Amino acid sequence: MGTVPIIYVVSDSVGETAELVTKAAISQFNGSDLTIKRFPYVEDKFNIDEVLSLAKMDQGMIAFTLVKPEIRSYMAEAAARENIYAIDIIGPLMDRIQSICGETPLYEPGLVRKLDDDYFKKVEAIEFAVQYDDGRDPRGILKADIVLVGVSRTSKTPLSQYLAHKRLKVANVPLVPEVDPPEELFQVSPSKCFGLKISPEKLNNIRRERLISLGLSDNASYANLERIKSEISYFDQIVTRIGCPVVDVTNKAVEETANVIFDLYRRNISAK
Repeated sequence: MGTVPIIYVVSDSVGETAELVTKAAISQFNGSDLTIKRFPYVEDKFNIDEVLSLAKMDQGMIAFTLVKPEIRSYMAEAAARENIYAIDIIGPLMDRIQSICGETPLYEPGLVRKLDDDYFKKVEAIEFAVQYDDGRDPRGILKADIVLVGVSRTSKTPLSQYLAHKRLKVANVPLVPEVDPPEELFQVSPSKCFGLKISPEKLNNIRRERLISLGLSDNASYANLERIKSEISYFDQIVTRIGCPVVDVTNKAVEETANVIFDLYRRNISAK
């Protein structure tokens, strides 16, 4: 291969997209030692003039991702005047999508990075919900954004997962009269905790169906109405001691309960 120009990667954000595309192209040339110089946060004509001056001096080329129309146009026109090869990586695709969808782009730099950050926060929250499900590690109570408290079969686990998709770290704690709740439950702010209440009759039906689905007798104490009433009485004692809000889940779908909890959580945060 002969003399190869420097490739100037120019972006109005961090420049990761432009650099990745450029490296993908270079990889097709047997590991060529092409030089890439990244110029991030190029937001005005002065910055573009600087890059063009360097590219002209080095006989280099430019690969750019600029989303603002006026800056894109200036780069293309100024590069053409200076006889510098400049390839617009994202512009033509944006233009085509606009013509297909009939919508105007946001023209906001860095949205891919924001989407990536949002994705990783969601994954982290989902992993958190799994790790601290069903009170298996009480240390999660102190780390959580939200702590769900309730007797068995009050949808603690699906609620934790649903709220995790809203990027909230959720721990849940089952309450059983024979087992003392973890001390951490009384150390966190009551505004972070949410008790999940359900009518004894509804819980009786849910537990009986659960036992039947497992091939067990629905006469077990787990589904006994008096036993359930005892558990709910214990639940009332604990949430009163915590001083946390209580949400009745008796006739609510999981997403409906999750939205109630999410709204209460946001109000608590904004009130601080």
